Amino acid sequence: MPEILTIIIYILLIILIIVAIAIGIKLLVTLHKVDALVDDVTQKVKSLDRVFEIVDVVNDKVAMIGETAVSLLSGVVKKVFKTRKKYKKESEEEEDE
Repeated sequence: MPEILTIIIYILLIILIIVAIAIGIKLLVTLHKVDALVDDVTQKVKSLDRVFEIVDVVNDKVAMIGETAVSLLSGVVKKVFKTRKKYKKESEEEEDE
């Protein structure tokens, strides 16, 4: 009886080793596919990096133009109000005289 249990244990261990080898091979194949997928994604991300870099440069230029336009408009508005204040001040001085 103990010899039969030993044989059964050896057979189960052999089956376990075969299953472990099969799972290991499937894992290697899966890792190879994942590696190829990661390489493809990396290549696509690099191509998108160029696009985003161009968009970033264009965005910076548009922002600079917008800031310049706002600065010019605020300068014009300041001049208008400054002239208006000067005009009011002069007209008050003329009225005082």
